[in-house]
Amino acid sequence: MPSHLIRHAAEPPLKWSPDPQWRIRELPNVDRPRERLLAKGAQALSDVELLAVVLGSGTRGTGVLELAATLLSACDGRLDTVDALSLQAVPGVGRAKACSLVAAMELARRHGRKGRPAIRTAADVLPHLASIRGEKQEHFVCLALNGAGEVLATRVVTVGLLDTNQVHPREVFADPIADRAASVIVAHNHPSGTLDASAEDLALTKRLVDAGRLLGIPVLDHLIVTGDGYLSLRSEGRMQAACCPSRSW
Repeated sequence: MPSHLIRHAAEPPLKWSPDPQWRIRELPNVDRPRERLLAKGAQALSDVELLAVVLGSGTRGTGVLELAATLLSACDGRLDTVDALSLQAVPGVGRAKACSLVAAMELARRHGRKGRPAIRTAADVLPHLASIRGEKQEHFVCLALNGAGEVLATRVVTVGLLDTNQVHPREVFADPIADRAASVIVAHNHPSGTLDASAEDLALTKRLVDAGRLLGIPVLDHLIVTGDGYLSLRSEGRMQAACCPSRSW
């Protein structure tokens, strides 16, 4: 076995990695990334090996280990910060491999988080609106959600005077666009304590739904909250949002 493939007893297994210049077929079965993953678990593989498993194969002129090492070097070891278009700029990485990598990174982010429950019903939104429910002025809030339904950010868009508030779609969607949000939920409080949607509320909802449809960021719901209750326009059948089928409200 070539000297650069020999493991030294003093070196922890996590730091061992095959030379990227070697092709998978040139490695003994026991030292191939997939076989090592099955035998010792994913935690025993180096970043290059893990990435090689995700990539699946190299190209005609570049082995998968070398391609994995090149990719890690190109992004300074931060694959989680690179998008699919940037990945395709690396020689040997086509559309399919780029999409597979980005999807793997997003799955890792979603399932690696703790304490960030997804928004599934209108009631799930209420904890994010606690700060405005008792306000004496009308606050209009936008929640930006990712594709898993998790809240990326909750922002107050405008603050009105009593029951008067002017909201423009560009103000609502500016930050969610920067967040790369998959959808939004909007809400505002009624200082009067009345849980009913005014004609202005319904007209604003329609403008935002139409804008979201054009931007590809659907408005899932518009909630009206007071100190002791809430109203979901979606639950009441009073909005026309283009919504993901998986949403239950």
